[in-house]
Amino acid sequence: MKKIAVIIAIIVISSMGFAQNSPKIEFSASENTIDYGSIKKGNDNGVRAFEFTNTGDAPLIIGSVSSTSSCSILSKPNEPILPGKSGKIEVKYNMTAGPFRKTITVESNAVNYDGGRVPLKIKGEVLAN
Repeated sequence: MKKIAVIIAIIVISSMGFAQNSPKIEFSASENTIDYGSIKKGNDNGVRAFEFTNTGDAPLIIGSVSSTSSCSILSKPNEPILPGKSGKIEVKYNMTAGPFRKTITVESNAVNYDGGRVPLKIKGEVLAN
């Protein structure tokens, strides 16, 4: 009986330790969306930054960042983001005339998104000169 109690105690204590080490990612953009609005093709380079903070209590790792067509990923953090620290992901839309809606997918170890996958969105309209 003592062995069973010890085993249960070890399992409970171990699970508490794992539960406390959770990176969380919070983006400053409302609904994880950057709205370019209506912009003129020659007046804007199409670069925007998604800024975020690790609100968890373990290092946040950004594994990969991918996008749909017409959008490039310029930079992403390569080092873990420590708890309470911030980072950014820079993207660039290629400024093709017309309305656009694009999705950027961030793969991370964040526990506040299913599987650590965070969908980011950009939208707007590029006006021809």
